[in-house]
Amino acid sequence: MIELDHVSFTYHGRSEPVLADVTLSIGEGELVLFAGQTGAGKSTLLGTINGLVPHFTGGHLEGTVSVDGVTTRSRPPREFAHLVGVVGQDPLAGFVTDTVEDELAYGMEQLGLSPQVMRRRVEETLDLLGIAELRRRALRTLSGGQQQRVAIGSVLTTHPKVLVLDEPTSALDPTAAEEVLATLARLVEDLGTTVLMAEHRMERVIPFADRMIYVPGTGGVVDGTPPEVLKDMPIAPPIVHLGRLASWDPLPMSVRDARRRASSLTLGTPPVRTTTAGEELLAASGVVVRYGPKVAVREVDLSLRSGEVLAMMGRNGSGKSSLLWAVQGSGPRQGGKVTVEGKDPKTLSSAAARALVGMVPQTASDLLYLQTVAAECEAADAESGTEAGYCRGLLDRLAPGIDPASHPRDLSEGQRLALVLAVQLSAAPRIMLLDEPTRGLDYTAKAALAQMIASLTAEGKAVVVATHDVEFVATIAHRVLVMAEGEVVSDGPTGEVLGGSPAFATQVAKILGEPWLTVDDVGAALPQEVR
Repeated sequence: MIELDHVSFTYHGRSEPVLADVTLSIGEGELVLFAGQTGAGKSTLLGTINGLVPHFTGGHLEGTVSVDGVTTRSRPPREFAHLVGVVGQDPLAGFVTDTVEDELAYGMEQLGLSPQVMRRRVEETLDLLGIAELRRRALRTLSGGQQQRVAIGSVLTTHPKVLVLDEPTSALDPTAAEEVLATLARLVEDLGTTVLMAEHRMERVIPFADRMIYVPGTGGVVDGTPPEVLKDMPIAPPIVHLGRLASWDPLPMSVRDARRRASSLTLGTPPVRTTTAGEELLAASGVVVRYGPKVAVREVDLSLRSGEVLAMMGRNGSGKSSLLWAVQGSGPRQGGKVTVEGKDPKTLSSAAARALVGMVPQTASDLLYLQTVAAECEAADAESGTEAGYCRGLLDRLAPGIDPASHPRDLSEGQRLALVLAVQLSAAPRIMLLDEPTRGLDYTAKAALAQMIASLTAEGKAVVVATHDVEFVATIAHRVLVMAEGEVVSDGPTGEVLGGSPAFATQVAKILGEPWLTVDDVGAALPQEVR
């Protein structure tokens, strides 16, 4: 189905190739996971398959890429629309209509399908992805996760032979992610669709993957089954790290496999998670947010103390982002009261509000406006009054090796997010709000972000993270707040909320049960001779 024959690719202005002499053969009906660190070249490799690389990106391509016998060099990307469906990292950037139903139908209209066929496929896709209630909603009013599902649906309706997805579950809650992956697996099994997927949250995808391609960032690739590739791969999901820690051979690829072996582990006392939370920094009561007739946040109370990390979780559209913006002061708030150091951010100027409460939105690239990475970092240092190079130092900890002369829009999604995080953290306000900060970040970058959050709390700051990444929450949060339908349905210590929830449990919690959450917890409780 897909053939890459000695493919090399170099972007304009770069001396080193992103891809170097890559040869791959991918058959019909395979589900292939592409993995690698942020900026390693996964998106570039996927882009060659429908000709976006180099027809759209520019650069120099050597070798041959063919899909179903047609070479991408011979035709423009639009002539591959019936063969290859692509879902990018930023769903909103790819939408061409205003409403959900219109977006699902648009691709079929371009292919000239009959109205009867279009109607049937739209209904099937709405049900497959669980978004039937969104059919008449404006795309810009949807949450990031809802937009992600619509983007996937808009491609599924055209029934392509090859489906290429770049971080398809990054903005989805755990339940929605499982539903989408199960849908993709059904397309592979029932229709013979070839699915290629780049995803940093490998723990979600590995149970579904037939094959894995690791892009190390050196130009080449490592190809094999998930157990073969993960055996020596430096980045890996928690279940693989647990298997390495326990010296299991072969390494488990599913929670069920790991649970069967877990009885052999001899563990000591479970870890006790404590917080050094101090004075109250933020108090909010009765917060209400409406968008027209829709109530997004319903009389929510919230408090934050210095040294505390609060994780905000809940299904897509539950009101997490709306609550964050209402607390920061930039978003709408029709009711309630918010006090930060005796002031309401909503009554202050934008600059004064940012000095109290910093905010990194889901679409982090909206905050980037200069021509180079170096200029963004220099502006951040100047605006925050820090020493020269401070922002760049933060960026190197999150995503090292980014060319300072690069345009921010040319970076990968994960690299752009890392840059915005570095810019916002340069100001170091007492309270930092992060909306889906791990979207597009690999395990190494997430570990660096976790260390950065820990250093902020050690300085007495408070951090709120709205996320669907349960593994990241288990690592950094002292407390978890779960929202549903705009209301708080649970608020308590991380171990209690995650360990006792089938939807939000980590891989380790699913294997060993409460109160075990992370591989580090298990490692600390193993006998010294086993570690």
